Amino acid sequence: MALLAQQLSRWFNSVKLSSCIKATQVTKHCARPGKTLTGFSSLLPSDTCFLQWGIMTYRTLFSWNRFQSANTSRKKSSAGSTLLPSMSEQGEKIPSLESELPLEDLDDLPPLSPLQPVSEEEALQLAAYSLLPLSSFTLADYIDHSETLQKLVQLGVDLSKIEKHPDVANLLLRLDFEKDIKQILLFLKDLGLEDNQLGPFLTKYYAIFSEDLENLKTRVAYLQSKNFSKTDIARMVKNAPFLLSFSVERLDNRLGFFQKELELNVEKTRDLIVRLPRLLTGSLEPVKENMKVYRLELGFKHNEIQHMVIKIPKILTANKRKLTETFDYVHNVMNIPHHIIIKFPQLFNTRVFKIKERHLFLVYLGKAQYDPAKPNYVSLDKFVSFPDEVFCKEIAKASVNDFEKFLKTL
Repeated sequence: MALLAQQLSRWFNSVKLSSCIKATQVTKHCARPGKTLTGFSSLLPSDTCFLQWGIMTYRTLFSWNRFQSANTSRKKSSAGSTLLPSMSEQGEKIPSLESELPLEDLDDLPPLSPLQPVSEEEALQLAAYSLLPLSSFTLADYIDHSETLQKLVQLGVDLSKIEKHPDVANLLLRLDFEKDIKQILLFLKDLGLEDNQLGPFLTKYYAIFSEDLENLKTRVAYLQSKNFSKTDIARMVKNAPFLLSFSVERLDNRLGFFQKELELNVEKTRDLIVRLPRLLTGSLEPVKENMKVYRLELGFKHNEIQHMVIKIPKILTANKRKLTETFDYVHNVMNIPHHIIIKFPQLFNTRVFKIKERHLFLVYLGKAQYDPAKPNYVSLDKFVSFPDEVFCKEIAKASVNDFEKFLKTL
């Protein structure tokens, strides 16, 4: 081993000496007239040739590095032996300057490439790491560094909506998917949510990541104690994700409010909430306001309001202006009395201009008759629910083209 080291040392010194001699020769060679290189006219001849010599020397040293790397590998493979290298090993050919291409052939060599193959040991030393941004306005900058964000994207979570809430976004970057999020996903799956429903749910109710799992289970247990079935709870959670953020006390107060305000029994109250679970999560002010509108402004009795709400729960949260405009047109223009309107509360869920267009077309055809006690009665249910093609064919007994031509005259 010592002998090999001495040989390598002598070789390296000879390389330096040979390099100096070669440099002198190259300088003399470049001093000849007419020996300048094209493309570098601003350089002196001696500088140009020195550049060529530098390239040649670099290639020689690159060969030496490869030789040294290969020699290191052989040393590791024979680590268990204490014998000195054999003479055949000592006499192994060592690359030298003399084995390199002549200077005049350098122009024919391809340029050194950054894709030059390297050994595995060298590759480990070249590992590059992308820097994690210290701050950012988007979670997209952290996806490559966060397994949690990657898994959430795969589930269909829209991170662009979550990142609008910095506190939640910062929380996600600190959470571990296996420890913190996986258990929430299993909880939601146990509730009955499908895989394709998890992404939209988590996008809306992103605050669930900060909820305690035991509290979530307690709220579900409360709903079960009120005889909501597993299917009912799954439907409620899907349609009103924020339901799980309400404490047991708050949920109990909301259920009590609707049961008392509408004077419904337990079964009808439960059915009302299952069909429109956002009644539990939304503001109660619009509900209280609409109850007054139906009773004081539109003139419905309490039992009539009950009947309409049970049939179409959504009218409890409808826009007040829309309610009054619809009632005014149906009652005062179409001359439909209260006792018929309460049978078709879906009128309050229909756009007013659609009611006007169809009513005026039937008036034009002489078929606007909404009294079930008279012939040629037009059902208000079909009147508002049928698409234009069916409405024209079965009620107006006219073509869609006729209907469209009529609308152009309005």
